[in-house]
Amino acid sequence: MTQKLSFTEKAGFACGDLAANFVFQFMIALQVTYYVDVFGLAPDTAATMFFVIGIAVAFVNPIMGVIADRTNTKWGKFRPWLIWTALPFGIIGVLTFTTPDMSPAAKLIYAWVTYGLLRIVYVINNVPYASLNAVISDDPDERNSASQYRQIAANSAGFIVASLVIPLINVFAGGSKNPADLARGYEYTMGILMLVAMVLFVVAFLTTKERVLPDPKQKTSFSQDLADLFVNKAWMILFLVTLFYFTALVMRGNAMFAYCSLYQGEGSLPSWMQGPLFSWVNGFGLISLLIGVACSNWISVRTGKRQLFLISMLLTGILTVALIFVPPHNGMTVIGLESVRQFSFGISGPVLWSMMGDVADYGEWKTGRRASGMVTSAVVFALWVGLTIGQSLVGWIYGYYGYAAKAVTQTPEAIHGVVLTGGLYAGLSFLVAAALLLIYPLNREENTKIAAELAERRKKFAS
Repeated sequence: MTQKLSFTEKAGFACGDLAANFVFQFMIALQVTYYVDVFGLAPDTAATMFFVIGIAVAFVNPIMGVIADRTNTKWGKFRPWLIWTALPFGIIGVLTFTTPDMSPAAKLIYAWVTYGLLRIVYVINNVPYASLNAVISDDPDERNSASQYRQIAANSAGFIVASLVIPLINVFAGGSKNPADLARGYEYTMGILMLVAMVLFVVAFLTTKERVLPDPKQKTSFSQDLADLFVNKAWMILFLVTLFYFTALVMRGNAMFAYCSLYQGEGSLPSWMQGPLFSWVNGFGLISLLIGVACSNWISVRTGKRQLFLISMLLTGILTVALIFVPPHNGMTVIGLESVRQFSFGISGPVLWSMMGDVADYGEWKTGRRASGMVTSAVVFALWVGLTIGQSLVGWIYGYYGYAAKAVTQTPEAIHGVVLTGGLYAGLSFLVAAALLLIYPLNREENTKIAAELAERRKKFAS
């Protein structure tokens, strides 16, 4: 019998992603801007830091998956990590976005240490949290519904970061564009967000429950868990899709602030629309994205997750590439294009996370062994590699086209590099993800059959 989830549990589960996404959305939208224009690192230097730390820390994901799978407490395997990491997450989050008054060499060391610690604590928190989706219900549709709530929360964090954080930073900076004043704005703003995040992690812990348990007689090793992944075709395809998905997402996200301010520029909006174009683009875009997320489960139960995801990535890729054809000073066109693109992207938002549970089911169905933490962490590994590649590519492409750190104006070549980064290169990565989904083996009928067979197996070992 499948487990239906209450509104309270779904909403409480979503609070965990709302908290984590205060940091994650910063990484997507503002990290390059912060390290280059405020902290003062050269684009190439920042890109190298993102790449080295990102790849190194990505390998913590499967290790954390193994640890989480073998955690045994009265609260479950995955929920306790939300409590254990809440305070370190908050403290390190603030320190990472603090600009110390040090020599350039000392500041560089500080950046490497704090950024590395942030990425590590994020993995320790997020792998168990992501794995929780696979064990709160054995019903694939219920997992997708919980992911829908989660995605709404994550994108609400994106709305806060993109539309409200820049004005808040400016308030704390006293309206100054001086890097020292902006640094204070980033630090104080992140301090507020991290206080809220710590409370939300506690709420997520208190309102959720783990229900899908492995066979109590199951005994596996790290090597066995790893070997099981590579006979799981669904996992391998989802791994690659996730890699290109997040590479595209972070390239687009990190380029949009510069695209709006440097390429579209002042005067790109009608006189009655006050404020920066970036805030308007993200405000309308994220509202459209949330509408897309809200429609996701309704569509997926009729079409299947694979078909929905494929269509979403195809449309998103085409609309992302279309950005390069918008001429300067056409802010309203950018807002309209981004709104349609974000809706197309949003309908796939919950599906990726829900598919991680489906892939764990598929692995258990084939091998008789369940390792939700390992499967999820291995896909999240691809997420962080994609995030790292995307961030690094932005820095390297900016450096190639001559983007200058802390410069008020940029050369036409540098601005052209910004446009290509957020449009052509990001769009091609979305289209590769769409192509990979053509060979993903799990459709709706397969998911339903696997879930039913696993439910019967669990009845036997539960008795």
